[in-house]
Amino acid sequence: MALAARGEAAPAATDDAPIAYLERVRDYYQALGYGTPYEWAHCIDVPFTRLAKPLAACRVALVTTAAPYRPGLGDQGPGAPYNAAAKFYRVYSGDASQDPDLRIAHLAIDRDHTTGEDQATWFPLAALRHAVASDRIGAVAARFHCAPTNRSQRATLADADEIVARCRADGADAAVLVANCPVCHQTLSLVARALEGDGIATVLMGCAKDIVEHVGVPRFVFADFPLGNAAGRPRDPASQEALLALALDLLEFAPAPRTTLQSPLRWSDSAAWKRDYCNVAHLAPEEIARRRAAFDAGKAQAKALRERL
Repeated sequence: MALAARGEAAPAATDDAPIAYLERVRDYYQALGYGTPYEWAHCIDVPFTRLAKPLAACRVALVTTAAPYRPGLGDQGPGAPYNAAAKFYRVYSGDASQDPDLRIAHLAIDRDHTTGEDQATWFPLAALRHAVASDRIGAVAARFHCAPTNRSQRATLADADEIVARCRADGADAAVLVANCPVCHQTLSLVARALEGDGIATVLMGCAKDIVEHVGVPRFVFADFPLGNAAGRPRDPASQEALLALALDLLEFAPAPRTTLQSPLRWSDSAAWKRDYCNVAHLAPEEIARRRAAFDAGKAQAKALRERL
């Protein structure tokens, strides 16, 4: 008898498993001609802080890796190619009572399937305000905080300490962190660990399950969406509200560290989009060469920006 006829779920197609970003990214950069694979952060022990008060009385901070829009630095809008000029290298904070213009053109998001048209998909400030209005949380912290995406784990840990200090200064009881590209997921995993170690409960929202779980975090809401959409589908407030609701539930009820909650939402009826990101099996030699040249140019540009700081 067929599974469906018995009322049982049919098995998922092979390509409907979460993308193995650690493997995909390693193979991609090796194909581009880079040497020793990057060593991702990996932690055995995971700090865990329970909320010290009911969530409805908590002040919640928002932490992102998005960058402020800066005119004159090239295309940063919907559909923009990777833009190293728009990167930033120091923690910055913004007024959470305002509506900032934050972009993700400086990150290695899934440009085949992410439009970058709706910042609510990577910066759920509006959804957090709705959570305040519905008495789900007590308040949004006065400032949001933005972490540079840096392959240097030493630099990232220093940035994490700065974000902890800023969240403490703002009186935050908890924090929601939203990751975008593969390195973003490592960056904010390390920030979450630092916050938890200092007594601030956290939940990380992301799309790269294997990276976050490899690093090791207290609470993780996994959206099986293309990178750049950890907070919901573009122009779909219902999905954005649903994902934040899962994050707040996990913040309140997670029983122990390393708790992952997978969203039931699907990006589309087909999982074919998962075949594309950094998949060298789909790239012709000339395309690999073009991407190597573009990556080298971006690295040179980023190095020049860092040296001017």
